[in-house]
Amino acid sequence: MGASRRNFLMNLARKRGFQIESELRDSVTHIVAENNSGPEVLEWLQSKQQSKKMEFEILDISWFTECMGAGFPVEIQSRHQLMVQQDCSASFNTSPSSSCVQVSQYACQRRTPLQDINQIFTDAFEILAENCEFLGNKELCKSFLRASAVLKSLRFPIATMKDLDGLPLLGNEMKTIIEEILEDGKCARVLDVINGERYKSFKLFTSIFGVGLKTSEKWFRMGFRTLEEIKNNPEFKFTKMQKYGFLHYEDITSYISKSEALEIYDFVRDIILKLVPDAVVTLTGGFRRGKERGHDVDIIITCPRKEKEKSILHNTITILKNQGLILFYDINESTFVETKLPSKKVDALDHFQKCFIIFKLVKEGVGATNIKDNEMESKNWKAVRVDFVITPYKQYAYALLGWTGSRQFERDLRRYATNEKKMMLDNHGLFDKTKNVFLDAYTEEDIFEHLGLEYLEPWDRNA
Repeated sequence: MGASRRNFLMNLARKRGFQIESELRDSVTHIVAENNSGPEVLEWLQSKQQSKKMEFEILDISWFTECMGAGFPVEIQSRHQLMVQQDCSASFNTSPSSSCVQVSQYACQRRTPLQDINQIFTDAFEILAENCEFLGNKELCKSFLRASAVLKSLRFPIATMKDLDGLPLLGNEMKTIIEEILEDGKCARVLDVINGERYKSFKLFTSIFGVGLKTSEKWFRMGFRTLEEIKNNPEFKFTKMQKYGFLHYEDITSYISKSEALEIYDFVRDIILKLVPDAVVTLTGGFRRGKERGHDVDIIITCPRKEKEKSILHNTITILKNQGLILFYDINESTFVETKLPSKKVDALDHFQKCFIIFKLVKEGVGATNIKDNEMESKNWKAVRVDFVITPYKQYAYALLGWTGSRQFERDLRRYATNEKKMMLDNHGLFDKTKNVFLDAYTEEDIFEHLGLEYLEPWDRNA
């Protein structure tokens, strides 16, 4: 494991009273591995001129995190042990046997690379999940997304059905789909969904800024199948958000590069810091996780001085409007009520003040002047979705964690808190039900420590 991650875990264990050795020596009783198979650990030991015959346990990181949560060494169970059969592969590039694979059911206990080497299967699951969402089948949608997240975390490509042995959250339905893809290179069920009229219509309608599932359902039931049919219907009254969604449809549905996101972020941050020098401005979402492209730009803003929280957003919007850089904006004021938090619902929306913006990104530079508002042909700018989130300073760490994502990582983190730690987690805070108290956190590391979890850098989380 990386040096910074190892140092963090070692320091965490020492704080809990555990004796930690910085190098392999005779006093070692337990060796903990992170995302390594038993054979890999054995290979490492052999390189140190040690062998499995020495008196120590070879364990997965899950045992360590459970110890940290309990505050003492927990009993070693079979799920904690790394098997070291000689017939297992010692390489990430080949498929290990089931006895070598130990994958947590929680995404917050897995490290997921940005490059998905099982995309042929995960794409299929995510199409089926999206279709279930369109149909209102939330539970099956979650099942497909959880299965997809498990496969994304693997360091080896699925080549045979035996490779699935021991993997969590892969029910018979998912295994049948994988088997069909392994045999035929495609899945008939997925093809039926992609070619289905309902899926294609909902996919199209929900791509419009300001259009959700209810509106899509309404339009589909009315018999509409194309955007032109909807735009040209004189009886329709669109919301202001939907009007701008149609007007800038091509730009908004195209990808945003990381360089474009950083350009907007740097420009906005400079404005805010001139207004409030001690403000904290952070680019979140997929770009913070290391992605090179996305569909929108999420920026979280906070300030240690509570009296400045409300003015930051309105003053920033005023400056951007005066510079002609906002095509549309919609401010949602805070609905924060401390007595109602945290939420018991895993997918509940947070209550922070937000502003949803269509930003005018000028190709010659974000601050360029002489921009013509009605210049739609040969335009020198691009419409970009930007979301501002204003959080109280005390809740900034929780908001940052929640808005960094991914959706499945956040769901599993909250599920883990509820199921394993008897806590309630949301974008506002962490509540310990056994102690009946909210737990303070000023960094993401603080939150992971409260949960007894190894801290994962954003780029190591579920992508």
